[in-house]
Amino acid sequence: MGIAKKRSDWEHLAASLTINGRAFINGSYVEAAGGDSFDCISPIDGRVLAKVVSCGPEDADRAVAAARESFESGSWSRLAPVKRKQVMLRFAELLETHADELALLETLDMGKPVSHARSVDLPAAARAIRWSGEAIDKLYGELAPTAHNEIGMITREPIGVVAAIVPWNFPLLMACWKLGPALAAGNSVVLKPSEKSPLTAIRMAALAKEAGIPDGVLNVLPGFGHLVGEALALHMDVDTLVFTGSTRVARQLMIYAGRSNMKRVWLEAGGKSPNIVFADAPDLGLAARAAAEAIAFNQGEVCTAGSRLLVESPIRDQFIAQVRAELAKWQPGHPLEPETRCGALVDRQQLQTVLGYIAAGREEGATLVQGGNQVLQSTGGVYVEPTLFDGVHNQMKIAREEIFGPVLSVIEFDGMEQAIAIANDSIYGLAAGVWTADLSKAHRMAKALRCGSVWVNQYDGGDMTAPFGGFKQSGNGRDKSLHAFDKYTEIKATWIAI
Repeated sequence: MGIAKKRSDWEHLAASLTINGRAFINGSYVEAAGGDSFDCISPIDGRVLAKVVSCGPEDADRAVAAARESFESGSWSRLAPVKRKQVMLRFAELLETHADELALLETLDMGKPVSHARSVDLPAAARAIRWSGEAIDKLYGELAPTAHNEIGMITREPIGVVAAIVPWNFPLLMACWKLGPALAAGNSVVLKPSEKSPLTAIRMAALAKEAGIPDGVLNVLPGFGHLVGEALALHMDVDTLVFTGSTRVARQLMIYAGRSNMKRVWLEAGGKSPNIVFADAPDLGLAARAAAEAIAFNQGEVCTAGSRLLVESPIRDQFIAQVRAELAKWQPGHPLEPETRCGALVDRQQLQTVLGYIAAGREEGATLVQGGNQVLQSTGGVYVEPTLFDGVHNQMKIAREEIFGPVLSVIEFDGMEQAIAIANDSIYGLAAGVWTADLSKAHRMAKALRCGSVWVNQYDGGDMTAPFGGFKQSGNGRDKSLHAFDKYTEIKATWIAI
């Protein structure tokens, strides 16, 4: 079936799904050692999709032992890079073959529109696996400049056992951003998906095995962060921990690493990204459409969401009117309807979080211009309107804290220096957008903004060739591009007298 399906087609496919809720350890699906499980509830309508096992420390021990054994055996870690590449390419092909099933699982599990899961998430996930697989036999070592009677070699080796903890907003895509370079480099991985959206990771494990990834090289442990996530972070036989999620949890993981074996910790954490529109923007209509999409896409549950909209004073009223018109096109709808652009929030806890921030915005004196309400309550699901606040200043809670929902704060500025000061006045430094027709201004802004990605006259640009990550409390290290391999390899210097 193609991408353009009717809701009835997706519902028919959903009725035929067999959902697996078990862990995947050493090449097999297994129950949790303690026998615990939890209900996986769809935010679309509140129904229980499946029972999912809740893994704990004993399961972490089993998975890490399997990963260590597979790594030391050399079945994957010492396989020639060109051979690993072939398996990775097959893995990507299987993701594409099962794209409808995986996209549907993603939507049922966390509420995003299935049209986006199918057209954005799944192609990007397969591309991440393929890109890293293609890259691995093209990464060369180095030779140091030496005296005539010496040879100095600088080589990369897989680091060993990698624990990857990934978030609920782009479950499969974020997993593949980690798995691509980690597996391609020859490591063995224990993947912990969020308990809010574990289904695609569980299903993907079988596809990895079908592709030819040896038993023990990829293990998947569903469960709660304070149980199995903590166990992995504290585990003495995990060499590297990679994480995407909140800054609060990222800080805790660094503490766990220090309390255990000083494992490397690489973190992609929160954001409060400024989207800065100057009066000389070349196309205000395009900028308004991008501003609406930057906060409403994926229900605003995006680490790079353009949640602070900085607008230069001369165009403030005109531009806010344009943004309002564009946001009106992002009203929530049933995620299986092809035309739906904004789906359900991930769960009721997140709904209360978003509604709490909307209340805080009102209490602090911001002007609610649009939205602000829970909607579609009769469905049993969790939906909130895209919300626009004007009259926001940068010390307000809604301008400083990551909301992870479709709540946009408009902040007025006068001139480039004030825009830079407001944009950089944040604990976060993940991304920023800049809209201007002045090339010199664009370059000066890009240099001045303290963040990992700057997008000029667009929002959320880039592809697998561009590194992704943050400054400040948005984390460290980079996903995507060849820079991602730095997280999953050790550099060794070998000096030989000849």
